Amino acid sequence: MPGQGTAPAAAATNLSAGQKAAIGKKIWQNESGGTVDGLTAWNGGEEFPSLGIGHFIWYPAGFNGRFEESWPQFITFARQRGAQPPSVAMERHAPWPNKAAFQKEFRGARLSELRQWLAANVTLQTDFIIARSRAALPKVLAAAPASDRGRLQSNYNKVASTPNGMYALIDYVNFKGDGTQASETYNGKGWGLLQVLGSMKDVPAGQAAAAEFSASAKRMLNRRIDNSPPARGEAKWREGWLNRCGTYARPL
Repeated sequence: MPGQGTAPAAAATNLSAGQKAAIGKKIWQNESGGTVDGLTAWNGGEEFPSLGIGHFIWYPAGFNGRFEESWPQFITFARQRGAQPPSVAMERHAPWPNKAAFQKEFRGARLSELRQWLAANVTLQTDFIIARSRAALPKVLAAAPASDRGRLQSNYNKVASTPNGMYALIDYVNFKGDGTQASETYNGKGWGLLQVLGSMKDVPAGQAAAAEFSASAKRMLNRRIDNSPPARGEAKWREGWLNRCGTYARPL
C-alpha cells in the first residue's frame, strides 16, 4: 500500500486525461443525465439553484442554508485559471429569489449563456471537483479523534488504489460533502466523506475497498433519510442516491 502521507494526492494527480474525462462524464450523468439543460437546475423542495456538472449550490441573497455553497468557490477557481465566466455567474448571490423566478428565465439570455459556457468547460469543472476531493481528506483527518485518523487514512488509501475508487472519492465529496460541518447533520449524525470512511468494514485495498465504500455510502445516506425532517421528504431521493452510490463498485 502507498505511503499514507502521499497516496491521496498522488492518486488524484496521476489520473490520466481519459480517466478525468470519464469521471467528469459520470458526474454529469449522475447529476442531470448528462444533459445541457441539466447544467442549470432548481430541484423541487430546495431553496437554491444547482449549477454545472456537479450541481454546485448557489444561494439567493438572504438565504443561509445548512449545505456548503460551492458555486462561488468554483467561480473563484475558474477565474484563477484564466477562465472568463458570463457576468451573471460572478454575482455574489444567485439572482433568482425562488424557483418560479428561475424557471421563468430558464430560456432567457442569461441562463442560456451560462449553460453554453458550462457545457464548453466540463474539464474545468472536473478539475474543480477533483481539487475539492483532494482538499477534503486533511479536513476529515483534522476533524476526527486522533485515535481514528490512521484507520480513516488507511481506508481512503485503499479506496484510492483503483480508478473507480478515485471516482467514488471524487464524486462523493461533490455529492454529499466532507462530513466535517456541524450544519450538515440531522440529529447530530452526518453523511459525508468522514462518516463513510469511518463506517467502512475492514477490507483489502482495490476493488473490495471500492465496493465497501459504496456499501458504506448507502448506509450513511439511508441513515440521513431516516433522520431527516419529514417536511423535506428526502425519501423520494433514496432510489437515485443509492443507485449513484452503486456506480462506485463498478469499474470506471
